[in-house]
Amino acid sequence: MSWMIVADSSCELRSLPDAAPQTGFATVPLKIRVGDREFVDNAALDVAVMMAEMRNYNGASTTACPSPEEWAEKFLLGDHIIAVTISSNLSGSYNSAMIAKEMVLESHPEKKIYVLDSLSTGGEMALAIRKANELIGQGLEFEDVVKELEVYYAPRQVLFALSCFDNLVKNGRLNRMVGFVAGKMGMRIVGRGSDDGKLEMLHKTRGETRTLAFILEEMDRRGYQGTPVVISHCFNENAAHLLRHGIEAKWPGADVTVLPCSGLTSFYAQDGGIIVGY
Repeated sequence: MSWMIVADSSCELRSLPDAAPQTGFATVPLKIRVGDREFVDNAALDVAVMMAEMRNYNGASTTACPSPEEWAEKFLLGDHIIAVTISSNLSGSYNSAMIAKEMVLESHPEKKIYVLDSLSTGGEMALAIRKANELIGQGLEFEDVVKELEVYYAPRQVLFALSCFDNLVKNGRLNRMVGFVAGKMGMRIVGRGSDDGKLEMLHKTRGETRTLAFILEEMDRRGYQGTPVVISHCFNENAAHLLRHGIEAKWPGADVTVLPCSGLTSFYAQDGGIIVGY
């Protein structure tokens, strides 16, 4: 019996090292539209070029989710499928995957397909994928993999820090003058993914050191106990590793992974942003 773990490209992963036996991994790309240009969020995407286009474009950039056909193509590659999507409150990817599930099961009723709405993006999705792979590797039945994955994923959390506000301004979510002043003053915004998968602002501060300290304090306040962490960054590897060192010092033994942001998460995090899933 073959397995497929499928995710949209906001999971940050492009491969799955140490995949369980008879288990494949694939991503379906989201798209970022900047003016007349469309950037496909896959392994070939030059994120730096995309970000430069966004900075130079005066209008609002947008995103588009994978089509049901793109999801279905990957679902057909296995007998048992675990799919993970970006929050349904940020994208139509989950709905698209659910349509694909119905399409595939109509013609292949013997397949088993589970779609997890991550209610998040980035590192939290990567953690769900890694856990699914671990459970499959234990030889569990499909229903038990789904049950254990849901139990594991329920307490997951995500924090993010933004240092660039161009996208928020261009999309009308932040006053242009406020965004300009905040950028000039070196302001940072720290937020979290809410329980229903929306972006919630928590704190404003100045400077990277204070921002990283606040993230550590917030993780502590929210009950973090040293479980695996994935930090993704948008061209801010130094801050990501400083935060990793901070986590490892405060919670010895914590398994912390640092990854570059995908195209889609770069769209949200913007230059200098970091996303912390745990």
